[in-house]
Amino acid sequence: MKILYFGYVLIVIMLTTARLHGQQTGKGDRLTGFNFATRSPVLGRQGMVATSHPLATQIGLDVLKQGGTAVDAAIAANAALGVVEPNNGGIGGDLFAIVWSAKERKLYGLNASGRSPNGLTYQAMKDVLGSRTQIPLYGPLSVSVPGTVDGWFQLHKRFGKLPVARLLAPSIRYAREGVPVPQVIAYSWQVAAQRLAAQEAVINEFTNFRKTFLIDGKAPTEGQVFRNPDLATTYEKIASGGRDAFYNGPIADAIDRYARRAGLYLRKADLAAHQSQWVEPVSVNYRGYDVYELPPNGQGVAVLQMLNVLEGFDLKAMGHNSADYLHVLVEAKKLAFEDRARYYADPDFSKIPLNWLISREYAAQRRKLIDPKKAAERIDAGMPTLRNGDTVYLTVADDQGNMVSLIQSNMLEFGSGMVPDGLGFVFHNRGTSFNLQPDHANVYGPAKRPFSTIIPGFVTKNGEPFLSFGVMGGAMQPQGHVQILCNIIDFGMNVQEAGDAARFSHSGSGEPIGGLMTDGGRLALESGISADVRTELEKRGHHLTGTDFFGGYQAIQWDAVNRIYRGASEMRKDGQAAGY
Repeated sequence: MKILYFGYVLIVIMLTTARLHGQQTGKGDRLTGFNFATRSPVLGRQGMVATSHPLATQIGLDVLKQGGTAVDAAIAANAALGVVEPNNGGIGGDLFAIVWSAKERKLYGLNASGRSPNGLTYQAMKDVLGSRTQIPLYGPLSVSVPGTVDGWFQLHKRFGKLPVARLLAPSIRYAREGVPVPQVIAYSWQVAAQRLAAQEAVINEFTNFRKTFLIDGKAPTEGQVFRNPDLATTYEKIASGGRDAFYNGPIADAIDRYARRAGLYLRKADLAAHQSQWVEPVSVNYRGYDVYELPPNGQGVAVLQMLNVLEGFDLKAMGHNSADYLHVLVEAKKLAFEDRARYYADPDFSKIPLNWLISREYAAQRRKLIDPKKAAERIDAGMPTLRNGDTVYLTVADDQGNMVSLIQSNMLEFGSGMVPDGLGFVFHNRGTSFNLQPDHANVYGPAKRPFSTIIPGFVTKNGEPFLSFGVMGGAMQPQGHVQILCNIIDFGMNVQEAGDAARFSHSGSGEPIGGLMTDGGRLALESGISADVRTELEKRGHHLTGTDFFGGYQAIQWDAVNRIYRGASEMRKDGQAAGY
């Protein structure tokens, strides 16, 4: 009886401690760890897959069990997401990846983003736009070359093992037979479909979207089975004809025909000229951890800039999600994002002061601009002393120690809204991310890569892999990366807790497409952040707003002590981490 009594007391104490970690209405209590965590990290010795959809995770895990590499599993999972989560990703979009090669003990970066149509000059773009000062979010002008398929094959050529046809086979079957749509994806699908329908006149050709992505004229609801036989046929052509089927063969021909019919400026020659680019990841050391991101045209450097600034503050002493902590993170974000607005662009067309932007000396200068008691309303980008949102993210680790951090996107949900005849995918609208100011680094030009928001992340410690992770969601991504890293490094959270913890999202900074922050922007806070913190932030001049998009996170952590993987997929998405 005494044993039962003390066991009961222990459970009560554990539950009470859990409640103190975070009180949220309607939420159950965990026996251990932070109470806001939805579950424990998933553990595995041989391999791990974490994606935003359980079916994609299971497909990737099956590939690992069949002897495939981490890259094989990542390609298979990404192809599956194009079937089961087509609103956020697909072969009509771009791809970025960071790969840890265990054999070489080296990180590789791949930029598989596409370029603007070569036949559409800056002046021609201006003539078409007339008095408009930005490229429309939807329709023909927003479309650039899709880079995903070439990205798959570049990754596979260097790191793959199983035939691509085998990697695509599960997705081909599910596209034909159909899959039930889960809760979060169904909700986002419905919102996106309504938004696109309201822009039908701008999109120009919307019939194919309705035929491909609606069921009886409506977006699918949770549990409805969605089928995409056209995409199955497209995947079959890629499986048999390789990347050339997409960029030089029958798919390219179909895209060219559709483009001419629907008013796109994309041509088969643009597809044929496309090549992904292997790039060196760039890094800074944050409190003993080497954090890696990819260089522009993506926005990953903003993560490194923020971390450099934050290293000068004792964040742990401030307390997690305290007013002091959130204030400093938001102000650091503002500093980095003004540089992002000015300098991040296609490095083939613009000289980017990359080393200066991520230097500790520059961070020390910028850090001085943070007033601990007052939110900044306007911040200018730094000047070098020398002149010399929607997405799918997944990560995979295999039994050889290889790890992949891969992110892929349509940009906005369902991108441009334009679906080429009979192909089953939507063109992304990344081309809308160009600036139209002639002297801007990110100014529109033919055969140029636009600024991109999608960023994979990777962390090493003492030369060993530590964390492969990403946070989906436009400008939220750098903010999300930093919050995840602070949660783990500064506050000791495990890989699942780090994703489930309440987040902030700041909007209104200057953007690479144009515009400046003049009023301090808007700050959204998730419900787990207390009322007294909100009040204090408002006193400091932060303009609190309603709900926002706070991203979607997956991660795999390598435990070098126990020699196991720890996987996580947060509660904001439908996803799953699974290992074996």
